[in-house]
Amino acid sequence: PAPRGLGASARLGSTRGLSLASAKPASGRALSLRVRAEAETGVTERVSTDTVMIDPVVGAKRFSNYFWAGVVTTGATGFLITGASAYFEHNLLWFLDASEIKFFPQGLVMSFYGVAGSLLATYLWLTINWDVGAGYNEFNKDEGIMRIFRYGFPGKNRRINLVSNLADVQAVRVEIADGVNPRRVVYVRCKGKSDIPLTRIGQPMTLAEVEKQAADLAKFLGVPIEGL
Repeated sequence: PAPRGLGASARLGSTRGLSLASAKPASGRALSLRVRAEAETGVTERVSTDTVMIDPVVGAKRFSNYFWAGVVTTGATGFLITGASAYFEHNLLWFLDASEIKFFPQGLVMSFYGVAGSLLATYLWLTINWDVGAGYNEFNKDEGIMRIFRYGFPGKNRRINLVSNLADVQAVRVEIADGVNPRRVVYVRCKGKSDIPLTRIGQPMTLAEVEKQAADLAKFLGVPIEGL
């Protein structure tokens, strides 16, 4: 039987160093399996032929997540060192002067902030390490399927692999909402199912990126676009 999911396809052989853009359109099924394997290596280029379209999705390994994880780690470390310096009545680091800070209540509060910040930083770094949200969207006319693959948190839902019939796709829907919490999401509308989001989470795409992704997908599938 044909291998299913990213893990099975990754065992087909080493694909490191192979550019997604260089994939040949001659063999749709082989191309699909090869790109699924490449998606696990972190390649973020789109593959599009006459019969296969695969969009890798960036997960938690983004610059913004690295930046905030670093900021939270630095702040939490500073609070912990300051609280410990107040407790021992000795500056553990020369550039953090805690000589005028009493452990109760100021030092205790700083220690609490440091512990809370350390827990948050640990969560952020683990999320980045696990690359939560990474995966790919595959539309394969050769196999007649739409596959939505994502990495989740460790456990039974670590690999989320949703497969639907390509013939069930009725439209591509775009949701655009500006404001304090902007939303720019591309969905596929399937018969008898709720709309399935395709875009990455946590980092809104630009309007031009959303329009291009929706237009390219609608053209490939031969379905209308809603919301533009």
